Amino acid sequence: MADRPTVLLVEDTRSLAEVYRAYLRTAPWTVVHAATAAEARALFATRRPAAVLLDLNLPDADGLDLLREFRSRKPAPEVIVITAHGSVAVAVAAMKAGASDFLAKPFAQERLVVTVANALERRRLAREVEALRCAADRTTFCGFIGGAAAMQAVYRIIENAAASRATVFITGESGTGKELAAEAIHQLSPRRDKPFVALNCAAIPRDLMESEVFGHVRGAFTGALADRLGAAAQADGGTLFLDEVCELDLALQGKLLRFIQTGRFQRVGSAREEQVDVRFVCATNRDPLEEVREGRFREDLYYRLHVIPIALPALRDRGDDMLRIAEAFLARFATEEGKRFRGLAADARAALLAHDWPGNVRELENAIRTAVVLHDGEVLEAAMLPAQVVRGAGIRKPAPAAVPPPEPAGADRLIRPLAEIEREAIERAIALCGGNIAKAAAHLGVSPSTLYRKRASWGEGSATGLSGVGE
Repeated sequence: MADRPTVLLVEDTRSLAEVYRAYLRTAPWTVVHAATAAEARALFATRRPAAVLLDLNLPDADGLDLLREFRSRKPAPEVIVITAHGSVAVAVAAMKAGASDFLAKPFAQERLVVTVANALERRRLAREVEALRCAADRTTFCGFIGGAAAMQAVYRIIENAAASRATVFITGESGTGKELAAEAIHQLSPRRDKPFVALNCAAIPRDLMESEVFGHVRGAFTGALADRLGAAAQADGGTLFLDEVCELDLALQGKLLRFIQTGRFQRVGSAREEQVDVRFVCATNRDPLEEVREGRFREDLYYRLHVIPIALPALRDRGDDMLRIAEAFLARFATEEGKRFRGLAADARAALLAHDWPGNVRELENAIRTAVVLHDGEVLEAAMLPAQVVRGAGIRKPAPAAVPPPEPAGADRLIRPLAEIEREAIERAIALCGGNIAKAAAHLGVSPSTLYRKRASWGEGSATGLSGVGE
């Protein structure tokens, strides 16, 4: 009954009202009756009918005024006017006021049923068209910026998946917005009022990862001075987001599989099992099937996690979305830095579109921030962008001002500290990899956790960015 449309019949003659209700008794709608305009308004407010059968001759109001009132509501019902005065003038006035059809008394049962059915079908189709139009026109969604067709598909998957308990597996290059997608799923889900706990599996040393996921008890290992809740317990009732899940050690993957299957786990050093209710969302910038084939990721865990896949497109595949995101960054950073920038010059737009953006949105963020910090003006021009961006567009950056040669210095000034050289090499590798620390670590021959620790010791931590557009 809850899914049946409601039809409001407004007819002051009770005998006719009973006839019309009898006509509609076998139709798949719920019919409610009002004998006056006051009763009709009260029923309209509580029942929100999809269609109204309206007699224009009412004892307490002008039927055309009531018609206009109903049609002004959101969402507006379909209104079918019924009257004994079936003149052309009355029909025209009713249609101008918003009526969808007109019935002159007397009329047959079949005519009434077909007229109401047609009105409800028009309403259904109109609402579907409006929903599709709104979906196609979306340029923002839960922190995402962009209206490309590929992003519209992502938005729809997120909306459909949010209400489910099924595990979501997000893939995409570094910087495409995987964590933002996970947060959107959580915020649109019934778990929105519960915790959203994000765990970056690439940023935590392997020997501490089990404790980060499941927690530990006091004395479980050296340095475990007190009991500690892990991400699993913290996310109870909410969502646990495992970012870069392919970085997990194989031994821990087995424990994670059991946790996903049963909802039960043990803290490190504890013999007691704990039960939680967690919705899992995971992400990786790798090809998970390739990781399975290479033996680095358990096949059974892959199929347990890979229930609802979401593939985030690279920035270079999103067309003009890149310019929308760049303008959003420009507005934000101009405000933060107190600069005058109001938009992008034509040559800057061309340079941004010509660049391949291997680092995706995070690289774009860094490029716009650098330009805003180092320059000022009404519009951001191509020459203000970093060299690696404008190089692809064939734009020559102005040569730096000549500086006098340094004065002769002794060996103590020519030899740089090893720590300084190491830091410069690490930052250069990360920049060349588009901000992807895992990839930079692979090229440098060290683990990602080593780079995260060193950057943390330098006081930089992980890269920051606009909410919703980073990884």
